[in-house]
Amino acid sequence: MSAPSVLEVEDLEVLYGVGRRRRRVLDGVSLSVSNGEAVGLIGETGSGKSTLARAVLGLAPFSRGRVVIDGQDVSKAKARQWRDLRRRGVVQYVFQDPLRSLDPELTVAQSIVEPLLIQGISSAEAHARARAFLGRVRLDEELLSRLPGEISGGQRQRVAVARALVTEPKLIMLDEPVSALDSANRVQVLEILKGLRQAGVGLVFISHDLGSVAGLTDRIAVLYQGELVEVGPTRSIINDPQHVYTRLLIDSAPTLRSAAAKRSEREQLRALLHA
Repeated sequence: MSAPSVLEVEDLEVLYGVGRRRRRVLDGVSLSVSNGEAVGLIGETGSGKSTLARAVLGLAPFSRGRVVIDGQDVSKAKARQWRDLRRRGVVQYVFQDPLRSLDPELTVAQSIVEPLLIQGISSAEAHARARAFLGRVRLDEELLSRLPGEISGGQRQRVAVARALVTEPKLIMLDEPVSALDSANRVQVLEILKGLRQAGVGLVFISHDLGSVAGLTDRIAVLYQGELVEVGPTRSIINDPQHVYTRLLIDSAPTLRSAAAKRSEREQLRALLHA
């Protein structure tokens, strides 16, 4: 018996612009994420990854389709319903650049407790949870009094993860969560994220690089020009890709293919993709 879905996206269409400049950014996208499952949403810049995330978060209107989060259909939710959903912290978003997502004038402690205080949790309990969740992302309590600009990039990213975790969400969407980190911090953050699956949290990793999420995900969903061209178990996608665009992404990932294979196939794949 499969785990229940924390996210269901069905036949989603998003249009941007007006009149002759109106264009379809997402075209009939369907995707599900189960409790404790990690799904990689892969595609190059402009493929529609961020638009899909924004639609799931209620920040981008869609002209067709359905979005269900933790059993709640939010397809026609009003602003007040979205506000209530966000306040409950059911779904959280971790941005690529934590220096921009964290208020530079708030201490680490203030950033982490903010969503809890909005929920009406007492200051004492909120700060106790902040200390606990800082420990879960392997940071010392002494950082709680510091500002984002006073800690390293890897520490900031882990603070952003702690802030997302503190509301105990069912779903976390992560936009290129390790692309700006050095190798040591990348390993630490990835190990933390792997542990979330065991706690039953659904994860969506948004990335342009299939190689960076291959070892983290159960399934891969590949977006190309607003369409979901391939979805399947990560191992199957890597070992036996069915779409030419997926093959091109794999060919571009040095951790997945040898340099010799890349040189021999790249031009053939590009020719097929644009034929």
